Amino acid sequence: MKRGKKYQNAAKTFDKAAQYDVAEAIDIVKKNATAKFDETIELHLRTGCDGRHAEQQIRGAVVLPHGTGKTVKVLVFAKGTKLDEAQAAGADHVGGEELIPKIQNDGWLDFDVVVATPDMMGVVGRLGRVLGPKGLMPNPKAGTVTMDVTKAINDIKAGKIEYRLDKTNIIHVPVGKASFTNEQLDDNFQALMGAINKARPSSVKGQYIRSATLTSTMGPGVKLNVVKITQ
Repeated sequence: MKRGKKYQNAAKTFDKAAQYDVAEAIDIVKKNATAKFDETIELHLRTGCDGRHAEQQIRGAVVLPHGTGKTVKVLVFAKGTKLDEAQAAGADHVGGEELIPKIQNDGWLDFDVVVATPDMMGVVGRLGRVLGPKGLMPNPKAGTVTMDVTKAINDIKAGKIEYRLDKTNIIHVPVGKASFTNEQLDDNFQALMGAINKARPSSVKGQYIRSATLTSTMGPGVKLNVVKITQ
């Protein structure tokens, strides 16, 4: 893959083979986030899990202390008084069965997170083929299938993010924005790694996190010292 001049110059500012402490890596990534927009700082973790086994699946959520720096649009599937509750809590879109054709047939996806009350999961389940591949399907482990829609919406708006294994057993998560201070990014990183380390499946043998890379949207990846972040 051909890289631009900016990327190539940024890659020369550090040793690509070395593994850095978190603070150093954050510093390097921030300095190399030179795009004209506020780049997202992302963490990519290659795990020793085998997602084909249910007991080695990793999925959960954590509220980042300083949020993600992104305005998140929340869609809530509910009925009765829970519709009013969701609206009062600041949901961007609220509805029930009437939203199914809009999403299924019209391709409407103007939302980042979907929350559903348990009694609506029969309806939402019909959207599995659309929402599933995009990682938008509500899930109890992520706190997005709940009767407490107010708490779910407040957490999401405050910077709650979901982490999960992809098909290649890698976890991709945002840590914040390049405009965040080093301290804010470090706080978010520690909260994230604390949750992911806790989520280690007991059936995983050997190394849990095999490699970790911190990167900005347009910048080169910086390798992290895996031993230090999994202690």
